[in-house]
Amino acid sequence: MRIGFAVPVSGSWATPANMVRVARRAEELGYHQVWTFQRLLYPQGHPMGPVYRSVHDPVVTLAYLAGATTRVRLGVAVLNMPFFSPALLAKQLATLQAVSGGRLDAGLGLGWLPEEFAASGVPFERRGRRGEEFLHVLRRLWTEETVEHEGEFYRLPPVHQEPRPETPPPILLGGGAEAALRRAGRLADGWVSASREDLDRIGEKISIVGRAAREAGRDPGALRFVTRGATRVRPAGDAGRAPLTGSFEEIREDVAGLEAQGVTDVFHDLNFDPEIGSPGADPAESMRRAEAALEALAP
Repeated sequence: MRIGFAVPVSGSWATPANMVRVARRAEELGYHQVWTFQRLLYPQGHPMGPVYRSVHDPVVTLAYLAGATTRVRLGVAVLNMPFFSPALLAKQLATLQAVSGGRLDAGLGLGWLPEEFAASGVPFERRGRRGEEFLHVLRRLWTEETVEHEGEFYRLPPVHQEPRPETPPPILLGGGAEAALRRAGRLADGWVSASREDLDRIGEKISIVGRAAREAGRDPGALRFVTRGATRVRPAGDAGRAPLTGSFEEIREDVAGLEAQGVTDVFHDLNFDPEIGSPGADPAESMRRAEAALEALAP
């Protein structure tokens, strides 16, 4: 099991200084990855909650942290493909892979918030087919000298895009519907779960990804299964607690339970605790709690 930690990207604690502080401490403590996430905008009056209200761009954040760290891997879970062109995202991620020394883990998704699609000028419908074509073009831009593409959603005249990454970053696909899980098994280097995933039953979704990989002639054992842990540190002893909510000891036991279900990577994300990752939280107290969690939950 590889253990990661999310840097501050949401709410009042998400300052550049705190991003660097958490990333460097995670690297010192032996965490495998530090992680970010994307929220393009927050619709007025939306009920999704305060942790989505104020979120930094994940690609810029990881580029900043690439220069502040040397060993820890840098992950995003996830960038929503419809909000980019394949050429733009291929260029951004290839450059991030270069400046980080090959440390990038690229989580990609389809998006779910209609207002973000409207703001991006992209139809909400047929996201799955769009995403598959996007992924095909992205990988060609990373690996082929000349790319020409005439598809249903994207068109490229004969073009070069350089510099290409020496080693393309692993692609992890998000999504919880069966079609998305099967897509990850067929096409990706792994699957990454969402913040609201039912972690008691995550093994069922891992099995769907694995079956799709086998049916496509791929080795399920070579895939990564990454869990975003919406970790909330609370007093011990709550009989009805959700996984990764509780004392440090209980949370460590939950991580072991995730490994038993087939999870290969878990990262603790305190941004999704409204007591930490919301605009109204006390940033000093958020950092105090985050640093305690970094120490207690380290691999």
